[in-house]
Amino acid sequence: MNKYLERLYNGLIKENPTLVLMLGMCPTLAVSTRAANGIGMGLSTLAVLALSNLVISLLRKVIPDQVRLPAYIVIVASLVTVTELLIEAYLPSVYEALGIYIPLIVVNCIILGRAEAYANKNGPLLSIMDGIGMGLGFTVALTLAGAVREILGSGTCFGLRILPETVEPMGIFIQPPGAFLVIALFIIIMNAIGIKTRQRQLVESGCDGCCANCAAKCEAPKEVAK
Repeated sequence: MNKYLERLYNGLIKENPTLVLMLGMCPTLAVSTRAANGIGMGLSTLAVLALSNLVISLLRKVIPDQVRLPAYIVIVASLVTVTELLIEAYLPSVYEALGIYIPLIVVNCIILGRAEAYANKNGPLLSIMDGIGMGLGFTVALTLAGAVREILGSGTCFGLRILPETVEPMGIFIQPPGAFLVIALFIIIMNAIGIKTRQRQLVESGCDGCCANCAAKCEAPKEVAK
């Protein structure tokens, strides 16, 4: 796979920041009451993440190690301020819905984590693709969680009626406990997919998954070691 496409794939599936790495849970649980909120927060974070990765990668040889994290925070805070002002000016409804969570992007562990783990060690193009991939993964997770919670908790999705009027919405899903239930469901699905993938890899490598058939081979090295 092309290394640039691999960064997108890792962010969306293999290293999804919310469903696999369990990062950025605070905004995920707080703003995913509606699908529209999820898209707004996800795309805002994507923009900041991609641009901060780009800037940090370009300056990685200039920023001293002793002030690395403060420098990252200054860069991210500047980008978040610009993003917040643009949203307030052109998307006031999104700004009102997200509220305090837009400024809190500054301390989002996804952004600082990718800056330290990837942008600080790789070139600008790979870093910006990594930021886009992680941002897309975060956006997809937020949007899916928001859609499920909105449908089950309000009977609508993106403002459109999904459930019949006769069906009583389950209000718990637009409350904090509902966020935990929905995210847990998605994590279960991701883990199940991961287990199946692992099983497939074992079969392809010549293992049938039955340890009893090769127990003697596994124990042989232990006996030698003794």
